[in-house]
Amino acid sequence: MIVPTDPRTGQNRVERANVQLVSKAYSAAERVYDEVKELILTCELAGGELVSEGEIADRCQVSRTPVREAFLRLSAEGWMRLYPKRGALIVPIGEREAREVLDARLLIEGHAVRDVVAREDGAAELVAALRANLDEHNGARGEEFARIDTQFHQLIVEAGRNSLLTGFYTSLGERRRRMTAASVHRDPAVARRIRDDHAALADAIAAGDADAFDRLLREHLAGVHELPGARR
Repeated sequence: MIVPTDPRTGQNRVERANVQLVSKAYSAAERVYDEVKELILTCELAGGELVSEGEIADRCQVSRTPVREAFLRLSAEGWMRLYPKRGALIVPIGEREAREVLDARLLIEGHAVRDVVAREDGAAELVAALRANLDEHNGARGEEFARIDTQFHQLIVEAGRNSLLTGFYTSLGERRRRMTAASVHRDPAVARRIRDDHAALADAIAAGDADAFDRLLREHLAGVHELPGARR
C-alpha cells in the first residue's frame, strides 16, 4: 500500500508519526533530566542515595525509557554512577572536589576584591549591592537562600572586571549551589553563619582591606563546608 506524502513536509503519515514520537520521547527525557538534576543540586536526592528507574518514572509520571536516557546523561556529567539492575547512585560531593572548588573561589574572589579596592571609590557600588543582598538573606529558606548566597559571591567576582575569570566562576555555579545546599541540609544553623560571615566580608571590602577579606573568606568557606582549618 502506498502511503500519501504531505507536499509541505515531504513526509508521509507514518514518517510524521515517527518524528512526533521521537520528539515526545526527547521532551520527556529532557524534563526528567532537568527535574532529577534539580533534586540533586538541592540535595533532595542526597549524595550516596541509590535511586531506581522505576522510582523516578513514578515520580515524574513517565515511562522508564526517558528516565534511562536522563540517567545516562547525568552519569556522563558525573552526577550519577549507574549500576545495572540496581539503579543509580547519586555521586557524593568528594573532599577533593570540595577543596578544588573552594580553592578556585578563594583565588577568583580574592583577585576581584584586590581590583575593586585598588580603584578610587571602586568599592562603594559593590558594598551597596552586597548590603542590599544581605537584606534579602533575612527570612529566606531553602532554594531561595542558596540563590541569594550564590548572588552575593557572584556580585564580588563581577566587580573584578575580568570576563574570563567571571565566566569560569559562573561555570562552577552548580557545584557551588549543591555544596551550599548540602551544608544547610546538614545543619540549618549554617544559614545564620553564612549571613553573619557575608556581613563581615562586606565590611572588609568597605574598609578597603583585601588581606582581611582573604582571611575572612577562607574561614567562611572552610567553616560552612566543614573543612579543616575552619573558624569555630
